[in-house]
Amino acid sequence: MDDDCCSTQLLDGDGTFNVEGLDRFVSTTKLSDCGLSYAVVAIMGPQSSGKSTLMNHLFHTNFREMDAFRGRGQTTKGIWMAKCVGIEPFTLGMDLEGTDGRERGEDDTTFEKQSALFALAVADIVIININKPLLKTVFQVMMRLFSPRKTTLLFVIRDKTKTPLEYLEPILREDVQKIWDSVPKPQAHQDTPLSEFFNVEVTALSSFEEKEQQFKEQVAQLRERFFHSISPGGLAGDRRGVVPASAFAFSALQIWKIIKENKDLDLPAHKVMVATVRCEEIGNEKLRDLKSDEGWLELEEAVEAGPVSGFGKTVSSILERCLSEYDMEATYFEEGVRNAKREQLETKALDLVHPVYVTLLGHLRSKALEDFKSRLEQSLSRGDGFAASVRACTESSLVEFDKGFKDASIKQANWDASKVREKLHRDIDTHASSVCSAKLSEMTAKYENKLTEALSHPVESLFESGEKDTWVSIRKLLKRETDAAVAEYSTAVVGFELDEATVDAQVQNLRDFARNVVEKKAREDAGKVLIRMKDRFSTVFNHDNDSMPRVWTGKEDIRAITKDARSASLKLLSVMAAVRLDEKPDKIENVLVSSLMDGAITTQSSQNRGVGPTTDPLASSSWEEVPPKNTVITPVQCKSLWRQFKSETEYTVTQAISAQEAHKRNNNWLPPPWAIAAMLILGFNEFMLLLKNPLYLMVLFVGYLLSKALWVQLDVAGEFRHGPVAGLLSISSRFLPTIMNLLKRLAEEAQGQGQQQQHQTPTAQKPYTVDSHSFKHESSSSNPTSTVISDSSVSSSNVSYSDSGMEYSSPSQMHRRSSKGEVEQS
Repeated sequence: MDDDCCSTQLLDGDGTFNVEGLDRFVSTTKLSDCGLSYAVVAIMGPQSSGKSTLMNHLFHTNFREMDAFRGRGQTTKGIWMAKCVGIEPFTLGMDLEGTDGRERGEDDTTFEKQSALFALAVADIVIININKPLLKTVFQVMMRLFSPRKTTLLFVIRDKTKTPLEYLEPILREDVQKIWDSVPKPQAHQDTPLSEFFNVEVTALSSFEEKEQQFKEQVAQLRERFFHSISPGGLAGDRRGVVPASAFAFSALQIWKIIKENKDLDLPAHKVMVATVRCEEIGNEKLRDLKSDEGWLELEEAVEAGPVSGFGKTVSSILERCLSEYDMEATYFEEGVRNAKREQLETKALDLVHPVYVTLLGHLRSKALEDFKSRLEQSLSRGDGFAASVRACTESSLVEFDKGFKDASIKQANWDASKVREKLHRDIDTHASSVCSAKLSEMTAKYENKLTEALSHPVESLFESGEKDTWVSIRKLLKRETDAAVAEYSTAVVGFELDEATVDAQVQNLRDFARNVVEKKAREDAGKVLIRMKDRFSTVFNHDNDSMPRVWTGKEDIRAITKDARSASLKLLSVMAAVRLDEKPDKIENVLVSSLMDGAITTQSSQNRGVGPTTDPLASSSWEEVPPKNTVITPVQCKSLWRQFKSETEYTVTQAISAQEAHKRNNNWLPPPWAIAAMLILGFNEFMLLLKNPLYLMVLFVGYLLSKALWVQLDVAGEFRHGPVAGLLSISSRFLPTIMNLLKRLAEEAQGQGQQQQHQTPTAQKPYTVDSHSFKHESSSSNPTSTVISDSSVSSSNVSYSDSGMEYSSPSQMHRRSSKGEVEQS
């Protein structure tokens, strides 16, 4: 016998199923690789009927045989199985424990029926050593199979005699039919013929002990019938309900469990159950293989990092290989179960792939969005229109996404990427809207800045001028600059292809901004109105019509000048009192003039006449015919500002009046006219005396010169500036020292000239003259509101005589009179 038969006990004597032994047998013999190309042959018969011997000679197995010298006894316990050596296709032989064994006693029939039912459920061919009671048992248990397999019953007539088989076979078939007819059947099989359940074959063998050689020859002939037994025309060519070889071990175990539990064996349901379990096991195994597939793991890792080219093709190939392997292993199982489990496997595999697929689509969407942003920025930098750039870049990005989606499509899946595409479109629209808003805001800010620069300084300059037509000029300036900015802006936004309503709204916003710039500037400059009013007053008051500084000589009409200066300042206040951009007339200037200029005089006159006060038009918080939003300085505030303005400019007027009076005092040396007339009338005799005696005139002239010198030396005018008392005290303390000093110097100069004449030859006697010292009166122009008189101060004086005449000098200035009486100042 060949050792490759791998003889294994499937069931022991107690009916325990050898699961490990069967798994080892399937693994060793590679039964699971056979698919449906295998056959199971079982032999049944009485104890010690030579079953094992027949199997060993027929299939080259090594089942334990009976020892003829020890007599009849149990050699096979339970069920053994072995690979039939040299038989194609793969054939599995099963040697059943003999029936009618005396060792089992009363339990004999129970195990006999169980083993017979097991053999009928798993075997394609059942060899029966002739035994009519056994045949009845076979038929009885057959009824427990709801839809039995079509099994071939091969009856072997052992130890045949000289009676030909042709005569024995009809008798045997007739006996088999009678047994079949006598067996109770379920209602569904009352009229079912024997041929529906069994193929009956009959053969005869000579006695092994008496005719061993002939027995072996006959067995060799019988062995030939088992080659290709499952092919059409073979012993089991029309078998049904075959379990794939990979599920044989599981199927056999489940069948035996049902038989042991004494339940009816539903082979079709069993077949479905086996197919369900095995197909699910195969599917799970293939799913595990897919999860651990190196190609898949590398692809999954690559997708986490970014888009992967050829993703769909690669994944489709991996899934195709997985499903093909499943189909190859599950091909022999029940078709409905196989296909259902295949669908489950495909679903689970796609569930495994789907998150990676979604991640890839996310990368494709992000890449398309980033490309859109980049293309849009480049297009805008080239100066292309915004709307046209958005359309072109959007189309390019969507085409790119569609191309990537097509590359990522998996053949086994019908996944829709429309939602991802829609999200990409939404993201593109959102970004485009954001960029559009940013560009429009940037453009708007640009033109707003231009308007601010074009309006702020000119408007401020116009406010400083404060003329009657200031607001007319501002309105013209506002319209010119606004129209220019709006024209440029309207041209710039053409590329955005905005709807007309949006453009109109943007243009209106720009116009409103320009208006707000002017209004804001007006309110800012309103805070400086008092300073500007005082500056305006000072400018008009202290400068003449030629813009030259005024010198207060006493001839100016200070009242009229003050009124003009205040009118100019009041005009500035009226300009700043309200915003006048709507070309609506108002009475602000008239109200201010009548209330603050004319009203002050009227009020004073009314009070003098004892008439009650009139209603004050400035006692209000709003201007008539001026909306509150356009009011910058309220009437009450104007009145308060005017009061403060007058109080702060009153000092300037007072200084001017004081300067006039001082100028008059300093330049009026003559006595009053009445005094002059009195002097002429009363001093007529003295005047005539002087005319008659010229010597008196000479004395008076010398006295005048000495008095003038004392006036200069004592600085009488300067001393009296500090007050009459202080001036008298200062002059009285210096009067005598000054006279002594003058006399001393006159004596010294007279002595010096006498000595000089003694050394010279006198040629002619020349007359001498006394040089009178003239004084200079200066008016300071540094402060137009006051006049400062500065006289040349003389601390000492000298009188000298020369050929040209007498000179009088001081340290700061010298006066020389020529012989003709000309006075010269150096």
